[in-house]
Amino acid sequence: MSEQLSDRYNPADVEGRTYQWWEQAGYFKAQDQSTKPPFSIILPPPNVTGFLHMGHALDHTIQDMLIRWKRMNGYNTMWLPGTDHAGIATQTVVEKELKKDGVTRHALGREKFVEKVWEWKHTYGDRIYSQMRRLGDSCDWERATFTLDEGVSKAVRKVFVSLHKKGMIYRGQRLVNWSGPLETAISDLEVEHQTIKGSLYHINYALEDGSGFLTIATTRPETMLGDTAVAVNPEDERYKHLIGKNVVIPLINRKIKIIADTYVDKAFGSGVVKITPAHDFNDYKIGKAHNLEFINILTRKAEINENGGAYKGLKVQEARKRILEDLKAQNLLAKEEPHVHSVGHCSRSGAVVEPFLSEQWFVKMENLATPAKRVVENGTIRFEPESWTKVYLHWLNNIEDWCISRQLWWGHRIPVWYCNNCEHQNVSETDITACEKCGSHDIRQDDDVLDTWFSSALWPFSTMGWPNETETLKTFYPTSYLVTGHDIIFFWVARMIMMGLEFKRDVPFRTVYIHGLVRDSQGRKMSKSLGNSIDPVEMIEKYGADALRFTFAAHLYSGKDFKFSEQRLEGYRNFMNKIWNAARFALSNLSDFKAPSGGTNALPNKSHISVFDQWIITKLAEVTKEVEEAMEAERFADAANALYQFIWNQFCDWYIEFTKPVMNGTNAEEKAATQLVIAQVLNRITRLLHPFCPFISEEIYQKLPIKGAACIVDQFPNTRNDKEFLSLASTSAAFEIDVVKEVITAMRNIRGENRISPAIKLNVRLGVTNDTVQKLLGNNRTAIMTMGRLENLEIGEEGNLMKCAVTSVVVKDASVKVIIPLEGLVDFDEEVKRINKTMEKLQKDISSLTGRLSNEKFVANADEEVVAADRALLAQSKVQLESLRESLMRFQ
Repeated sequence: MSEQLSDRYNPADVEGRTYQWWEQAGYFKAQDQSTKPPFSIILPPPNVTGFLHMGHALDHTIQDMLIRWKRMNGYNTMWLPGTDHAGIATQTVVEKELKKDGVTRHALGREKFVEKVWEWKHTYGDRIYSQMRRLGDSCDWERATFTLDEGVSKAVRKVFVSLHKKGMIYRGQRLVNWSGPLETAISDLEVEHQTIKGSLYHINYALEDGSGFLTIATTRPETMLGDTAVAVNPEDERYKHLIGKNVVIPLINRKIKIIADTYVDKAFGSGVVKITPAHDFNDYKIGKAHNLEFINILTRKAEINENGGAYKGLKVQEARKRILEDLKAQNLLAKEEPHVHSVGHCSRSGAVVEPFLSEQWFVKMENLATPAKRVVENGTIRFEPESWTKVYLHWLNNIEDWCISRQLWWGHRIPVWYCNNCEHQNVSETDITACEKCGSHDIRQDDDVLDTWFSSALWPFSTMGWPNETETLKTFYPTSYLVTGHDIIFFWVARMIMMGLEFKRDVPFRTVYIHGLVRDSQGRKMSKSLGNSIDPVEMIEKYGADALRFTFAAHLYSGKDFKFSEQRLEGYRNFMNKIWNAARFALSNLSDFKAPSGGTNALPNKSHISVFDQWIITKLAEVTKEVEEAMEAERFADAANALYQFIWNQFCDWYIEFTKPVMNGTNAEEKAATQLVIAQVLNRITRLLHPFCPFISEEIYQKLPIKGAACIVDQFPNTRNDKEFLSLASTSAAFEIDVVKEVITAMRNIRGENRISPAIKLNVRLGVTNDTVQKLLGNNRTAIMTMGRLENLEIGEEGNLMKCAVTSVVVKDASVKVIIPLEGLVDFDEEVKRINKTMEKLQKDISSLTGRLSNEKFVANADEEVVAADRALLAQSKVQLESLRESLMRFQ
């Protein structure tokens, strides 16, 4: 006997309770030692300051789908969660909190400030974990790791010391991205490039010999304070004679040389460029190549320093304004013209990022990059989609040394101590109190912390206990999958590969699955400034976690961005309701059903099952195979959509309707057989659906008469482990019911198109010449009449088609003409008007679509999906137009 479901599906009643039960029952836990094959994923650690956003929701849905699917396939699955200390983000959040009380971190001092950050972390740091639970993430929570945990910190120090001993970590002065408000170097990922409307300033630099001027175009006039040369192209006839001579920098009257370099674009501006090696990345390279002086004009707060003369102490924008005023006053500003260009801004402070020459710690990347290239080139690591392989390799082939130091207080402090007595640098895995060289206790630790990405690069093995050789590492390293967005291939993916090869002598994962970005319904990137960002937790509260997850899964095409709309989400919420109501109805028909001892292995008596039972089992076999193949090939949308079509169209809309006469009939043996088929099919539906929609599938599963302990750990159906039940499938039965189904659909369509009330019973003729098809239609006369709401049904001759609605049904080799006399049911004059109006609109649509598809530019530039949809619509419109023409002839 089955238990009953509540009247309506309310996700809020189900999700929290179900998740808590799963977690308490230990279903998420992995075993360090097991006879099951291992499958592991390391969660890309979200920032400890963060909230679950739509990108996380997509990313986590994919990972949880894989984990649940593999768990049900008998794997020892480990999904290891964690959070990142997010140096800049967390420090900024806490500083803002302190500012409310009028306190600065400098007033507190380093030790007290770090204590405050830890307090904040203990209070708010795990909130994203609770949001992940809302989504249904089946992580092994006992393994949750934080990047500043003791074990990870130990690994970080060991790696730093090891690389330093090998000469692969060094300290040097180089140009970095600098955020003035934060007073620290930042990574490229923290630089947001914004297109702004600025100006191109043409400034006259006087030749030293007084013979004239060179006009130089720049978008950053204030940087001329740090110019150490001007450059021309050696092939530029206008300036060849000036190479080697000097010009005088306006306002500060410092002499600099005119040099030649092919980097200069003769066509840009005047063909002369100023070279500021300490404040421009391209100029930095030229400065190195030509052995130029490097003059830093900025302080750590991005204000003009003593090298700026009269402009000392001004902020960059203030200095620019003053310099332009002074240039104009001395007639040295030749012209100013509008110029749209890209400017880097700090993602944390919003300030313009300044290239800044400073003393930093770096990792030499070339030797680490070589093996990291090899493992992707030889297929040891596979990118999906494969196109990202080229992007990854291109970056590694043009790699620069990695700046790993940050001028922050929150993070892994660099394990280097400077001796004030002998100036020796002590590098140690443990804190030291005396200089290893001279024994002096007058030592001080480096003030900087490591880039957050440094600890993240070790994530696949530091989270599993390395440098100790743990059982976890032996079982789960390398991990099976890394699921992430393309924006961190270089910052994280590549560095994990490098560090895994360097310290574990093996790759950190086998497959890198790259998904696209979540965009709004118009295809725009979600952002607070555009006001189009969506909170996934709000969506879960409104529609349920399963609907959100299925929305992602159904549109998860390899590497492509996902356009999210609430309308889509609402559609999949309706799908959840459809599943619930169908399950509820099916279970109500199983109230007197006695579950067989064989459970899912129990088979109905083949002689008692109906053609409808054989049909649904055939469709189940097809979708099982389709889902299995799609999941194996990482075609997740294909798997989700195959399930959607099967559950909604085949099971809910047709099979349940087909079985009503059996359930209400008097044949006890036939009813018992159908009940067993319903119970078995429903059991398999919940299991197939579970990786995509874990909550609703588990809730229904628990009410089934045939079930195990939990859907989450039951076996995922496939064609190998379900051979016996699926052997009841019948291709002839499937063909028979497909014909019946299409005939009934055609009748319903005619009823709808002609606006005939459902209360009116129709007289229908089925024109068919094939004896086999005629016989199968006759065998299903009752179902056709009941589900088509018919008064009378004739099967055989077409008869007179005038004043009739006619449509043809073709299923494989079977052809049936569905004919419905409309005399007395419709106003033919009105129908003729309606048809003519519809034809007129269709002709316009066909003309518009034909024009668009014949435009080569449109076809070349539009999305493939858009072009394919237009072609399909054109073909459909042509067929519809021809059908209406035929109708018009019959109605007149």
